[in-house]
Amino acid sequence: MLPALLDRLAAGSDPALFSEQELAEWPHHALNQVKTAGLLTQTAPAASVTCPGCEEECAMPVEMATLASGTLRAFVVCDKRDDTGRVAVPLAMLEQWQCSLRQIAEVLAKLLKVRRGTDDSNAMRADVGVLKGIQNSAHVLLVLDRTLALEIAGHRLALADVLEFGSGGLSIERRALLRCVDNPVASAGDAESAEHRRDRLKARVRAENAKGTKAFLKVVAEEEGISVSRLKQLVKEETEAPARPDAWFNPTVKPQGGVSKKSKTQP
Repeated sequence: MLPALLDRLAAGSDPALFSEQELAEWPHHALNQVKTAGLLTQTAPAASVTCPGCEEECAMPVEMATLASGTLRAFVVCDKRDDTGRVAVPLAMLEQWQCSLRQIAEVLAKLLKVRRGTDDSNAMRADVGVLKGIQNSAHVLLVLDRTLALEIAGHRLALADVLEFGSGGLSIERRALLRCVDNPVASAGDAESAEHRRDRLKARVRAENAKGTKAFLKVVAEEEGISVSRLKQLVKEETEAPARPDAWFNPTVKPQGGVSKKSKTQP
């Protein structure tokens, strides 16, 4: 059932939608596991359904009406047959569930026990967070490119190969990811750009500072697997204007910085 869920999302519809009728055919226990894990969440009712009025099973838009008693009714107005008019639709048929790239990233972050990164406008990837190994740390990205995969330290792992349901529920092959972290592909680096990383770290620092976290710089640095001094260097704003190239030759231009004083000569 998990492969079917991932394949639907990988097909290109984000979020992937599932009707209540479709989910009713899934094993009840497995369906509950998927919902409990957060891979499926309920969303807005369907705007169209397969009409239950006859054997033709046409896809039709749903009309809604509120009775005088306050009861909400759903129905389909058939324009295909002369002997069929308004067809009542059970409200349960309109229930929909969704699975999205961001939902899966949230679930992965919980399984890996990492803090979720900041999402950007790229609909083809989601930031999972920074995973720390024994020797290195690496950024984990969930990418959608015909299949769902994890990119980490230059490695690419099919999500279906490391994510599975067992007797204890949903689990991930953490050791496989840690091996990637500690054995990065040469010159791979993270998939995110330097600018994106700087913006993400600034947002994390601001968030922890706003929460009143003590030693917030240390908290963010440990998440990233870097030193506090390195973190400060990455998020530092370039506020000082560079010195003019002719400053040393133009006596009217005051050089930046202090001027050292000559020490007095001892007699």
